[in-house]
Amino acid sequence: MNRERNLSREVTATQIPSGDKQTLAANSRVFIHQTLGGSYTVQTDFGLFRIDGKDGDALGETAADHSVAAPTLADGAPDPEAIWAQLRHVFDPEIPVNIVDLGLVYSMDVAKIEEPEPGFRVNVAMTLTAPGCGMGPAIAEDAKSKILLVPGVSDADVRITWDPPWNQQMISEEGKMKLGLI
Repeated sequence: MNRERNLSREVTATQIPSGDKQTLAANSRVFIHQTLGGSYTVQTDFGLFRIDGKDGDALGETAADHSVAAPTLADGAPDPEAIWAQLRHVFDPEIPVNIVDLGLVYSMDVAKIEEPEPGFRVNVAMTLTAPGCGMGPAIAEDAKSKILLVPGVSDADVRITWDPPWNQQMISEEGKMKLGLI
């Protein structure tokens, strides 16, 4: 597969690791490094950028479908396993392991809400591998957008916390295998 491409149109991308939004011009030459979780990590002459899956066509790619066909529970609540599955589609753009297997998700709970309309909110507490990572808001927003695809979810709150601090012991066995740590 040829990983070098020219953008067919202008796209807004997120610079890595600062998290700043930048416009990449049409015909810009990029090299695709990672295509996980429905987004693309690309290298340009100006550094690394993350391009959202919805803009995959500019790279000549077909966007991944992360829709969820999971049933809701008897009370209409979302299936927690479907939420965890969606979180496994969220990746740090520099690391080829999802945020769950990286040990970045500290908790996930589902709460019944009455306002603005009755439904269910998913609350997630997560961290990042480094406090200075500017990609935190982008990763949290990616998690939120994927959670909102789960049937029964009407709202989601993804909060970044630094307590406890993340360390490599929090990586799952599967994550360690993907990273070559075991």
